Amino acid sequence: MILSKKPLGFPWETADPFLFCVHHLDHYPAGDELMGPVGGTAGRQVGSDFSGKQGWSMYHGSHVPGFPGHPHRGFETITIARQGFIDHSDSLGAMARFGHGDVQWMTAGSGVVHSEMFPLTRQDEPNTTELFQIWLNLPRASKMVQPHFTMFWSESIPELVQQGVRARVIAGALGEKEALAPPPDSWASQQGSGVRIITLELEPGAEFTLPAAPEQVRRTLYFFVGSTLSIAGESVQVSQAIEVRADAELALKNGDEFAEVLVLEGKPIGEPVVQHGPFVMNSQQEIRQAMLDYQRTQFGGWPWEQSEPTHARESPRFAVHADGRREDP
Repeated sequence: MILSKKPLGFPWETADPFLFCVHHLDHYPAGDELMGPVGGTAGRQVGSDFSGKQGWSMYHGSHVPGFPGHPHRGFETITIARQGFIDHSDSLGAMARFGHGDVQWMTAGSGVVHSEMFPLTRQDEPNTTELFQIWLNLPRASKMVQPHFTMFWSESIPELVQQGVRARVIAGALGEKEALAPPPDSWASQQGSGVRIITLELEPGAEFTLPAAPEQVRRTLYFFVGSTLSIAGESVQVSQAIEVRADAELALKNGDEFAEVLVLEGKPIGEPVVQHGPFVMNSQQEIRQAMLDYQRTQFGGWPWEQSEPTHARESPRFAVHADGRREDP
């Protein structure tokens, strides 16, 4: 049942149709008056800090941690915000604050510039921030679709709860629990794509069976919290990516510590993948065109005063879409 095992790195290795998966867990301190870390950033390479010093990184942020405005074309980002907040702003004029279990699913398509900042909103206690960002490829026919994002508010994400197990269904279905609809041009929206994204929490000794997936689907389990996990009778240590057969049921039994597993599965798109940083296309010529288009149009320009905008400290979770429609959880 187990096809391969690899140690978790940074980022995590993925299989077609996924391109990339990263797990950020930053134990930020209390925030200052501008929602940056109390104590400042002395000793860090500001603008490119992935050091993990003192348990956190600034990434590309200068005062607030995060990722200031940067372009994407040709794929989708799925951001699962487990702890803390993410402030989104983009070149279409859309913006959002989401966190505490919310998910943003963004189709970059023909091109969008967005920023993802991690505001440290609490001034009297730490601001732990944890998220997954998953890159899902788009097939050739969809790479130049109109950019679009969808919010899955935490309160609406389906969950399967049974003895000692909690499964959140981000994409696809699990038993009678069916995920919210992905963006319309996503590979996950195509019939037969087999895309399923699940986060699993298992109490010590808990058992769970993943159902069989359609033919040709690839399934990878990312075991990132815990000690040991039995997969189809084989003991696996934590901090591993385990690719398994997807065409049969898979029996899981947790060891003696609380465990968490991210499950990514889907039918491969099976097309050439040519990537240059934030652009993912099918040929070098298309990559060159993406770079030229970005230089010429900035994918709509940047309507915000700063490259790393944040929302007001007291702002609740919200989203304002490119058409001006406001959405609240």
